[in-house]
Amino acid sequence: MDLDEVANTLSVSRAQVYALVRTGRLRAIKIGGRGVWRVERCALEAFISAAHAPTAAGRRGCGG
Repeated sequence: MDLDEVANTLSVSRAQVYALVRTGRLRAIKIGGRGVWRVERCALEAFISAAHAPTAAGRRGCGG
């Protein structure tokens, strides 16, 4: 996925996704001479799961 696709999935700006990549919070690879960033879907899913972990303590499923 490119950064725009990730931004759309997370409902954030491209700049916010780029910041996550640059800080290492979201794994990505830089491809080609122009340096296009790509995020694997499994890396995005891991990021989302990790973001949910602190709020999921003591809860089961989406209903709480």
